[in-house]
Amino acid sequence: MNECLRWSARELVTRLARREIPVLAAVEAFIERINAIEPDIQAWQHFDPAQARAQARALDSGTASGSLYGLPVGVKDLMDTSDMPTTYGSAIYTGHRPAVDAGCVAASRSAGAIVMGKTVTTEFATFQPGPTRNPRSTVSTTRTPGGSSSGSAAAVAAGMVPVAFGTQTAGSIVRPAAYCGVVGYKPTHGTLPLAGIKPLSPSLDTVGALARTVDDAAFFVGILARLPLDPQPTARLRVGLCHTPYWDRASEDTRQAMATASRLFELHGARVSDIALPSHFAPLNDAQIDIMGYEAAAAFAPELRTAADRFSPAFAAVLVNGLRIDGNRFFSALAQARQARNALNTMFEQFDVMLAPSTEGTAPAGLQATGDPVFNRMWSLLGNPCVHVPVGTGQDGMPIGVTLVGRTFHDAQVLAAAHALERSLA
Repeated sequence: MNECLRWSARELVTRLARREIPVLAAVEAFIERINAIEPDIQAWQHFDPAQARAQARALDSGTASGSLYGLPVGVKDLMDTSDMPTTYGSAIYTGHRPAVDAGCVAASRSAGAIVMGKTVTTEFATFQPGPTRNPRSTVSTTRTPGGSSSGSAAAVAAGMVPVAFGTQTAGSIVRPAAYCGVVGYKPTHGTLPLAGIKPLSPSLDTVGALARTVDDAAFFVGILARLPLDPQPTARLRVGLCHTPYWDRASEDTRQAMATASRLFELHGARVSDIALPSHFAPLNDAQIDIMGYEAAAAFAPELRTAADRFSPAFAAVLVNGLRIDGNRFFSALAQARQARNALNTMFEQFDVMLAPSTEGTAPAGLQATGDPVFNRMWSLLGNPCVHVPVGTGQDGMPIGVTLVGRTFHDAQVLAAAHALERSLA
């Protein structure tokens, strides 16, 4: 029955809905996989096989089905779950038991998904790492899985679940996907609900997915958002090559990944041309940092009053910097973002998608940090849909890839382009 570990999310749901195999049999295969490798990876904050089995038995004994029937899913431990502890990556919330599920978690359960457990997040989805190791690490060198959706990316990369929830405020879906060699899909801001998710910066926080393939990510999010996201064949794509204002930070591996993706698009009939971003895009990373800091300081006012001594130094620094930002500077950053969104919409009249770097390079060695979101902050600020697509490995043998950026609310188009790139690599 372990062959089901290799099926796509769509195929797995289809076969389970037809009762070709019991849901419990599929769940047992994933439990066996988790038990075998979790001690080395540490992707899970909470994993109780008995809970997964109980959900599977309930589906097997009933007559109801659903669009995600029997699909094993990882839930980032930033999201409330009524039947599992939710710690938000902080010792402050050890043993915390929310009364109800987060909106996206409840929607997945209503569609028939199996919540396998809670995946590790960095502290409050910022920069203090958890214990998760990158499953692509070599024996000699431990690598970060990235953050903050560390456990979700690692669990998918290691075959523990077909898909997992992630969130992104700066680079917390795309960067872990890049480091772990999986697909990361950050939808248009607001596509999936934030209800029941510990807020960091509501203007930026976005719910998305980590998956093995573009189709798996599109299938999962499309069901939850009630959107037609299944990748469709593309006509002659117009691809804008966007090095971003931070190109000097790109390693040779990242530059090669961009060149590979550009060449593959051209070989399959796309028109690829350079994009010159206006000069007012250069400070957008700083604007993202200001908005995130200002809103984080407001969101964590309760913990600042009652438990500030239990913050890590890294998270305390985020809040200290946020408290230094006054309302006028916050408004100015929001205005910068609005101006850039308008300019970007105009640029998208000439392009279907933009091709951009995902990371500076491959996953850094060690677990002391989760990498820099320098190539992600701008897109999170602007709210555009982004899909990370793995394109190969760097000189150190670790995964490397690129980001495809779509026009706001045109998620189906960017997913179709990402699927086309993925297929060209097969």
